[in-house]
Amino acid sequence: MCGIVGALSFTSGSFRVTEPYLAAMRDTMIHRGPDGSGTWISNDGKVGFGHRRLAIIDLSEAAAQPMCNADRSLWLTFNGEIYNHAEIRSELIQDGFNQWKTDHSDTEVVLRAYERWGMDALHKFRGMFAFGLWDGRKQELYLVRDRIGIKPLYYSIHHGRLTFASEIKALLEDPEQPRAVSEEALYHYLSFLTTPGPQTLFDGIHKLAPGTWLRVKADGTVHEYKYWDVWDHTHPLTDVSEDEISQRLLEELRTSVQLRKVSDVPVGVFLSGGIDSSTNAALFSEGESRPIRTFSIGYQGEYESYQNEIHFARRMAEEVGAEYHDRLLTLDDLIDFLPQMIHLQDEPIADPVCVPVYYVSKLARDNGVTVCQVGEGADELFWGYPNWKLMLELQYKNAWPVPSSLKKFGLAGLRLLGREKTLYYEWLRRGANDLPVFWGGAEAFTEAQKKDILSPRLNNKFKNFSSWEALKPIHERFRSKAWEHKPLQWMSYVDLNLRLPELLLMRVDKMSMGVSLEGRVPFLDHKFVELAMSIPEAVKTRNGNLKHILKKSVRGLIPDELIDRKKQGFGVPIHEWFLDRLGKRVHDELKEFTEKTDYLNLKAVEELLKNRNAPLAWYLFNLALWWKKYFN
Repeated sequence: MCGIVGALSFTSGSFRVTEPYLAAMRDTMIHRGPDGSGTWISNDGKVGFGHRRLAIIDLSEAAAQPMCNADRSLWLTFNGEIYNHAEIRSELIQDGFNQWKTDHSDTEVVLRAYERWGMDALHKFRGMFAFGLWDGRKQELYLVRDRIGIKPLYYSIHHGRLTFASEIKALLEDPEQPRAVSEEALYHYLSFLTTPGPQTLFDGIHKLAPGTWLRVKADGTVHEYKYWDVWDHTHPLTDVSEDEISQRLLEELRTSVQLRKVSDVPVGVFLSGGIDSSTNAALFSEGESRPIRTFSIGYQGEYESYQNEIHFARRMAEEVGAEYHDRLLTLDDLIDFLPQMIHLQDEPIADPVCVPVYYVSKLARDNGVTVCQVGEGADELFWGYPNWKLMLELQYKNAWPVPSSLKKFGLAGLRLLGREKTLYYEWLRRGANDLPVFWGGAEAFTEAQKKDILSPRLNNKFKNFSSWEALKPIHERFRSKAWEHKPLQWMSYVDLNLRLPELLLMRVDKMSMGVSLEGRVPFLDHKFVELAMSIPEAVKTRNGNLKHILKKSVRGLIPDELIDRKKQGFGVPIHEWFLDRLGKRVHDELKEFTEKTDYLNLKAVEELLKNRNAPLAWYLFNLALWWKKYFN
């Protein structure tokens, strides 16, 4: 796991890549790679790569990067893990690739696989990755992001060159990188707590989409290709019994967890005591001769908005005989972490869970662990959130044969009653416009609330605009590719394309890498995702029981009391902390932000704070702190 950077100059003589230029970008990410660094620059100064190394597989110097092939025509800077690298290496050896400079580096496998199969090699990789590859024979640069988007990759095209990196802060080290707020991205951020790709909140800096590669020719011609979409790899399990489906899920998940144990450094498990992390811990402990190490986070004191789950985590740790570690956080921990949080995020990831993810990562690192397995993805694949029950019901009700004119009449009535900013107004508005009711598992401000909170200038700019524009391409792919056009399949698919890669997985990547810890995600192994998305909606929602088929798969593996207990997500007592000292800090920062910028309506912000809407206030607070760091 590492930090990567690179640059390609398009125009003759106007810009040369140099060692100081690359090193400045590379070394903004020492936290991603404290174990070593390297650079490579072509003789003509047209292209160069930088790398910060966190050594996980093959700790030898021979596995250092950037790495080249034997004739130095190919160069690679790679971030991630290829869990089946040994299998691919064996296949390459059988094909005549007998000369290797490393014993078991997965980076070298990526390089040699490209030599053998070109970009088709991606279909052989089982893992998480983002990399830049320069093909000197073709004079082409390839940028690649893994299928699910577990690893980030950003790029910018300006002043006759393309730059790319694992983090935005590296790109900002280019003295000619334009620095401006993308107002369209800001509009979408207020909807989704993050910016949907390909945008970032920095105008001109882009995210590479999951399952996508970018080919950049020496003259600056850019071609983007989506090499993986889950619907191209599903096999509908419509005539398969639930017993068989549950067995296949457990077998595939067991394989996924075992693959993610591949490491030359200590590996542990984040443990909350819920089904997902407990399953990880149980499967991870299989075949281990020594106790596995687990890490848990709770909060000092009792809060109405969030109940500690430490006792459930401890119960599961005892079940598998784990070496258990935990830490209880306080409001001081959150306030102390704020500057570092904004620094690590690069752009707002407005989920307060960034705070406990950072501290549980630090807990693991402080206890000698360099890799941890995390539980993200199961809720999105298996109908795991309580509010998804309501959204599924609403989606079916929206399909009733009610004329759109009647729905619009209802909207007019709600407006007369002053209910325009409510959630049910927004849901009815979507239905009246023949749009899905569900826009993602994490929504912040509704369209009407945004009109209220935005400044008059931005309101005018976006008067005929909505955040559906960000979802439309995803919905078009769903309509054209999905084997079952049921609402739950849409709900899982849109979160696989937006909330997971750009919010949940980014909070894991940015916070864990902030302490030089690698996070691995067994539930988002692409083979497991393809299997999960092959299951009919009716099987996943049987008897209205959340995670029905996953619970059936793991019953007997983990205690029934953990399977059958009430669902509680990994959260933060943000409401109570907002009523404490955090509230004043939020008020002061938002006041300064609204006075110095022309993005928000001060009166509406003050009303929001007066009503003590802690979640919405946190989303704006995160935005204000980001702006203060990068633009004030």
